[in-house]
Amino acid sequence: MCRFLCYTGSPMMLADLLYRPGHSLILQSYKSRERREPLNGDGFGVGWYQPEISQTPCVFTSLTPAWSNRNLQRLSEHVKSPCFFAHVRAASPGMQVAEANCHPFQFGRYLWMHNGTVEGFNRIKRRVQQSLPDHLFHAIQGTTDSEHAFAIFLNLLGDAERVVPARELGQLLVRTVERLEHWALEAEIAGPSYYNFAVTDGRNLAAIRYVSDQRLEPASLYYATGKKFSSSDGDGCLGEAAEKECAVIIASERLTEQKEDWVRVAPNHVLMVTDELDVAVELVSVQRRANGS
Repeated sequence: MCRFLCYTGSPMMLADLLYRPGHSLILQSYKSRERREPLNGDGFGVGWYQPEISQTPCVFTSLTPAWSNRNLQRLSEHVKSPCFFAHVRAASPGMQVAEANCHPFQFGRYLWMHNGTVEGFNRIKRRVQQSLPDHLFHAIQGTTDSEHAFAIFLNLLGDAERVVPARELGQLLVRTVERLEHWALEAEIAGPSYYNFAVTDGRNLAAIRYVSDQRLEPASLYYATGKKFSSSDGDGCLGEAAEKECAVIIASERLTEQKEDWVRVAPNHVLMVTDELDVAVELVSVQRRANGS
Protein backbone atom coordinates (compact mmCIF):
# COMPACT_ATOMS: atom_id res chain seq x y z
CA MET A 1 0.00 0.00 0.00
CA CYS A 2 0.97 3.63 -0.45
CA ARG A 3 0.60 7.06 1.15
CA PHE A 4 -1.06 10.13 -0.37
CA LEU A 5 -2.28 13.63 0.33
CA CYS A 6 -4.83 15.95 -1.25
CA TYR A 7 -5.00 19.72 -0.89
CA THR A 8 -7.70 22.19 -1.88
CA GLY A 9 -8.07 25.80 -0.79
CA SER A 10 -6.17 29.05 -1.07
CA PRO A 11 -3.07 28.69 -3.25
CA MET A 12 -0.21 27.03 -1.37
CA MET A 13 3.37 26.18 -2.22
CA LEU A 14 3.72 22.44 -2.81
CA ALA A 15 6.78 22.29 -0.54
CA ASP A 16 4.74 23.59 2.40
CA LEU A 17 2.95 20.25 2.61
CA LEU A 18 5.33 17.86 0.86
CA TYR A 19 8.43 18.73 2.90
CA ARG A 20 7.83 21.09 5.83
CA PRO A 21 5.37 19.33 8.17
CA GLY A 22 6.93 17.27 10.95
CA HIS A 23 5.43 14.11 9.45
CA SER A 24 5.43 15.22 5.83
CA LEU A 25 4.59 13.03 2.86
CA ILE A 26 8.29 12.93 1.99
CA LEU A 27 9.04 11.57 5.47
CA GLN A 28 6.25 9.02 5.01
CA SER A 29 8.01 7.78 1.87
CA TYR A 30 10.63 6.13 4.12
CA LYS A 31 9.17 6.33 7.64
CA SER A 32 5.47 5.65 7.48
CA ARG A 33 3.84 5.22 10.89
CA GLU A 34 0.61 3.47 9.95
CA ARG A 35 1.85 0.73 7.67
CA ARG A 36 3.58 -2.46 8.75
CA GLU A 37 6.24 -1.74 6.14
CA PRO A 38 7.44 1.90 6.54
CA LEU A 39 8.95 2.23 3.05
CA ASN A 40 7.06 3.74 0.10
CA GLY A 41 9.95 4.00 -2.32
CA ASP A 42 8.61 2.59 -5.61
CA GLY A 43 8.21 5.99 -7.22
CA PHE A 44 6.10 9.07 -6.57
CA GLY A 45 3.94 11.60 -8.31
CA VAL A 46 2.45 15.04 -7.85
CA GLY A 47 -0.34 16.65 -9.86
CA TRP A 48 -1.45 20.26 -9.57
CA TYR A 49 -3.80 22.79 -11.11
CA GLN A 50 -3.07 26.30 -12.39
CA PRO A 51 -6.59 27.49 -13.34
CA GLU A 52 -5.32 30.73 -14.87
CA ILE A 53 -3.35 28.63 -17.38
CA SER A 54 -5.46 25.51 -17.95
CA GLN A 55 -8.29 23.46 -16.44
CA THR A 56 -6.17 20.37 -17.11
CA PRO A 57 -3.71 19.47 -14.33
CA CYS A 58 0.04 19.08 -14.72
CA VAL A 59 1.53 15.81 -13.49
CA PHE A 60 5.13 15.00 -12.59
CA THR A 61 6.07 11.38 -11.81
CA SER A 62 9.32 9.53 -11.28
CA LEU A 63 10.55 6.03 -10.43
CA THR A 64 13.09 7.34 -7.93
CA PRO A 65 12.18 7.45 -4.24
CA ALA A 66 10.57 10.76 -3.26
CA TRP A 67 13.05 11.30 -0.44
CA SER A 68 16.03 11.56 -2.83
CA ASN A 69 14.56 13.30 -5.88
CA ARG A 70 16.14 16.74 -6.20
CA ASN A 71 13.87 17.75 -9.07
CA LEU A 72 10.78 17.24 -6.91
CA GLN A 73 12.26 19.42 -4.18
CA ARG A 74 13.25 22.15 -6.64
CA LEU A 75 9.87 22.13 -8.35
CA SER A 76 7.86 22.10 -5.12
CA GLU A 77 9.64 25.24 -3.90
CA HIS A 78 8.44 27.18 -6.96
CA VAL A 79 4.91 25.91 -7.64
CA LYS A 80 1.89 27.33 -5.85
CA SER A 81 -1.52 25.78 -6.49
CA PRO A 82 -5.07 25.88 -5.10
CA CYS A 83 -5.47 22.13 -5.62
CA PHE A 84 -2.92 19.36 -5.76
CA PHE A 85 -2.48 15.63 -5.23
CA ALA A 86 0.72 13.86 -4.17
CA HIS A 87 1.47 10.16 -3.81
CA VAL A 88 4.36 7.94 -2.72
CA ARG A 89 4.12 4.38 -3.95
CA ALA A 90 4.69 0.98 -2.43
CA ALA A 91 3.99 -1.39 -5.30
CA SER A 92 1.62 -4.26 -4.57
CA PRO A 93 3.08 -7.76 -5.00
CA GLY A 94 3.16 -8.65 -8.68
CA MET A 95 2.73 -5.06 -9.87
CA GLN A 96 5.48 -3.60 -12.05
CA VAL A 97 7.67 -0.79 -10.76
CA ALA A 98 7.39 1.54 -13.74
CA GLU A 99 6.82 5.25 -14.24
CA ALA A 100 3.53 4.52 -16.02
CA ASN A 101 2.32 2.95 -12.76
CA CYS A 102 3.05 6.01 -10.61
CA HIS A 103 0.12 8.00 -9.24
CA PRO A 104 -1.66 10.36 -9.59
CA PHE A 105 -3.27 9.32 -12.85
CA GLN A 106 -4.71 12.04 -15.08
CA PHE A 107 -7.40 12.08 -17.74
CA GLY A 108 -9.07 15.26 -18.99
CA ARG A 109 -9.48 17.57 -16.03
CA TYR A 110 -9.41 14.71 -13.48
CA LEU A 111 -6.73 13.41 -11.11
CA TRP A 112 -6.96 10.02 -9.36
CA MET A 113 -5.00 8.24 -6.61
CA HIS A 114 -5.31 4.92 -4.81
CA ASN A 115 -3.93 3.58 -1.57
CA GLY A 116 -4.71 -0.10 -1.37
CA THR A 117 -5.04 -3.15 -3.56
CA VAL A 118 -7.75 -4.89 -5.57
CA GLU A 119 -7.52 -8.51 -4.49
CA GLY A 120 -7.17 -10.99 -7.36
CA PHE A 121 -7.00 -8.19 -9.91
CA ASN A 122 -5.48 -10.37 -12.64
CA ARG A 123 -8.54 -12.61 -12.43
CA ILE A 124 -10.91 -9.73 -13.23
CA LYS A 125 -8.64 -7.57 -15.41
CA ARG A 126 -10.15 -8.85 -18.67
CA ARG A 127 -13.68 -8.21 -17.38
CA VAL A 128 -12.70 -4.65 -16.46
CA GLN A 129 -11.13 -3.96 -19.85
CA GLN A 130 -14.05 -5.45 -21.79
CA SER A 131 -16.40 -3.07 -19.96
CA LEU A 132 -14.55 0.02 -21.22
CA PRO A 133 -15.14 2.03 -24.39
CA ASP A 134 -12.20 2.20 -26.78
CA HIS A 135 -10.99 5.68 -25.76
CA LEU A 136 -10.67 4.66 -22.10
CA PHE A 137 -9.20 1.25 -22.86
CA HIS A 138 -6.46 2.86 -24.96
CA ALA A 139 -5.87 5.61 -22.38
CA ILE A 140 -4.56 3.07 -19.85
CA GLN A 141 -0.77 3.31 -19.99
CA GLY A 142 0.26 1.12 -17.05
CA THR A 143 -0.62 -2.23 -15.50
CA THR A 144 -2.02 -1.33 -12.09
CA ASP A 145 -5.37 -2.15 -10.57
CA SER A 146 -5.45 1.54 -9.57
CA GLU A 147 -5.39 2.92 -13.11
CA HIS A 148 -8.00 0.41 -14.25
CA ALA A 149 -10.22 1.50 -11.35
CA PHE A 150 -9.80 5.07 -12.61
CA ALA A 151 -10.98 3.96 -16.05
CA ILE A 152 -14.08 2.42 -14.46
CA PHE A 153 -14.74 5.73 -12.67
CA LEU A 154 -14.30 7.69 -15.91
CA ASN A 155 -16.68 5.36 -17.73
CA LEU A 156 -19.30 5.96 -15.05
CA LEU A 157 -18.62 9.70 -15.20
CA GLY A 158 -19.16 9.82 -18.95
CA ASP A 159 -17.48 13.14 -19.75
CA ALA A 160 -14.01 13.87 -18.34
CA GLU A 161 -14.31 17.57 -19.19
CA ARG A 162 -17.36 18.32 -17.08
CA VAL A 163 -17.32 19.61 -13.51
CA VAL A 164 -19.59 17.64 -11.20
CA PRO A 165 -20.70 18.34 -7.62
CA ALA A 166 -18.67 16.82 -4.80
CA ARG A 167 -21.58 14.59 -3.85
CA GLU A 168 -21.69 13.10 -7.33
CA LEU A 169 -17.94 12.46 -7.18
CA GLY A 170 -18.49 10.57 -3.93
CA GLN A 171 -21.34 8.56 -5.42
CA LEU A 172 -19.20 7.66 -8.42
CA LEU A 173 -16.45 6.40 -6.09
CA VAL A 174 -18.98 4.14 -4.39
CA ARG A 175 -20.25 2.87 -7.75
CA THR A 176 -16.66 2.18 -8.84
CA VAL A 177 -16.15 0.01 -5.76
CA GLU A 178 -19.48 -1.73 -6.47
CA ARG A 179 -18.37 -2.61 -9.99
CA LEU A 180 -15.08 -4.05 -8.74
CA GLU A 181 -16.86 -6.02 -6.04
CA HIS A 182 -19.34 -7.38 -8.58
CA TRP A 183 -16.53 -8.75 -10.75
CA ALA A 184 -14.79 -10.15 -7.64
CA LEU A 185 -17.98 -12.02 -6.81
CA GLU A 186 -18.19 -13.40 -10.35
CA ALA A 187 -14.58 -14.57 -10.14
CA GLU A 188 -15.14 -16.08 -6.67
CA ILE A 189 -12.41 -13.95 -5.11
CA ALA A 190 -12.68 -14.28 -1.37
CA GLY A 191 -9.81 -12.11 -0.10
CA PRO A 192 -10.26 -8.49 1.00
CA SER A 193 -9.73 -5.50 -1.27
CA TYR A 194 -8.66 -2.11 0.06
CA TYR A 195 -10.19 0.86 -1.74
CA ASN A 196 -8.83 4.20 -0.54
CA PHE A 197 -9.51 6.22 -3.69
CA ALA A 198 -9.23 10.00 -4.15
CA VAL A 199 -10.43 12.02 -7.14
CA THR A 200 -10.73 15.68 -8.10
CA ASP A 201 -11.65 17.82 -11.08
CA GLY A 202 -9.62 20.72 -9.69
CA ARG A 203 -12.64 22.24 -7.95
CA ASN A 204 -14.53 19.50 -6.12
CA LEU A 205 -12.90 16.53 -4.42
CA ALA A 206 -13.90 13.17 -2.96
CA ALA A 207 -12.08 10.36 -1.18
CA ILE A 208 -13.24 7.01 0.14
CA ARG A 209 -11.89 4.81 2.94
CA TYR A 210 -13.16 1.28 2.34
CA VAL A 211 -12.26 -2.37 2.79
CA SER A 212 -14.43 -5.13 1.34
CA ASP A 213 -14.22 -7.28 4.48
CA GLN A 214 -15.92 -5.22 7.16
CA ARG A 215 -14.25 -7.24 9.91
CA LEU A 216 -10.98 -5.58 8.90
CA GLU A 217 -9.65 -2.05 9.28
CA PRO A 218 -9.27 -0.06 6.04
CA ALA A 219 -6.05 1.78 5.24
CA SER A 220 -5.72 4.95 7.32
CA LEU A 221 -7.15 8.29 6.20
CA TYR A 222 -7.48 11.71 7.91
CA TYR A 223 -8.54 15.23 7.07
CA ALA A 224 -8.10 18.74 8.45
CA THR A 225 -10.31 21.68 7.55
CA GLY A 226 -10.37 25.43 8.13
CA LYS A 227 -6.67 25.43 8.94
CA LYS A 228 -3.52 26.92 7.44
CA PHE A 229 -0.15 25.23 7.65
CA SER A 230 2.77 27.37 8.77
CA SER A 231 6.32 26.59 9.83
CA SER A 232 9.10 28.30 11.74
CA ASP A 233 12.44 27.08 13.09
CA GLY A 234 11.83 23.71 11.52
CA ASP A 235 8.52 23.14 13.32
CA GLY A 236 5.20 23.14 11.55
CA CYS A 237 1.61 23.33 12.73
CA LEU A 238 -1.92 23.88 11.53
CA GLY A 239 -3.39 27.12 12.80
CA GLU A 240 -6.59 29.08 12.43
CA ALA A 241 -6.89 30.73 9.04
CA ALA A 242 -8.65 33.76 7.66
CA GLU A 243 -11.53 32.89 5.34
CA LYS A 244 -9.47 33.64 2.23
CA GLU A 245 -6.73 31.30 3.50
CA CYS A 246 -8.91 28.32 4.44
CA ALA A 247 -8.20 24.87 3.06
CA VAL A 248 -8.96 21.18 3.36
CA ILE A 249 -6.11 18.68 3.63
CA ILE A 250 -6.68 14.93 3.26
CA ALA A 251 -3.82 12.59 4.07
CA SER A 252 -3.12 8.91 4.66
CA GLU A 253 -1.35 9.92 7.87
CA ARG A 254 -1.50 13.05 10.01
CA LEU A 255 1.10 15.53 8.77
CA THR A 256 1.56 17.25 12.14
CA GLU A 257 1.72 16.16 15.78
CA GLN A 258 -1.38 18.14 16.82
CA LYS A 259 -3.83 15.23 16.82
CA GLU A 260 -6.74 17.52 17.67
CA ASP A 261 -6.36 19.22 14.26
CA TRP A 262 -7.05 15.99 12.38
CA VAL A 263 -10.26 14.02 11.95
CA ARG A 264 -9.98 10.30 11.30
CA VAL A 265 -12.26 9.20 8.48
CA ALA A 266 -14.31 6.34 9.88
CA PRO A 267 -14.10 2.93 8.19
CA ASN A 268 -16.20 2.54 5.04
CA HIS A 269 -17.05 6.24 4.71
CA VAL A 270 -16.79 8.64 1.80
CA LEU A 271 -15.49 12.20 2.22
CA MET A 272 -16.69 14.96 -0.12
CA VAL A 273 -15.31 18.51 -0.39
CA THR A 274 -17.06 21.20 -2.44
CA ASP A 275 -15.41 24.09 -4.23
CA GLU A 276 -16.64 26.23 -1.32
CA LEU A 277 -14.65 23.93 1.04
CA ASP A 278 -17.75 22.48 2.65
CA VAL A 279 -17.01 18.97 3.93
CA ALA A 280 -19.41 16.04 4.24
CA VAL A 281 -18.60 12.52 5.43
CA GLU A 282 -21.09 9.72 4.89
CA LEU A 283 -21.29 6.01 5.59
CA VAL A 284 -21.40 3.84 2.49
CA SER A 285 -22.58 0.29 2.06
CA VAL A 286 -21.26 -1.61 -0.92
CA GLN A 287 -22.88 -4.90 -1.79
CA ARG A 288 -21.39 -7.60 -4.03
CA ARG A 289 -24.53 -7.48 -6.14
CA ALA A 290 -25.32 -9.96 -8.85
CA ASN A 291 -26.09 -7.36 -11.51
CA GLY A 292 -23.03 -5.11 -10.96
CA SER A 293 -25.04 -1.95 -11.64
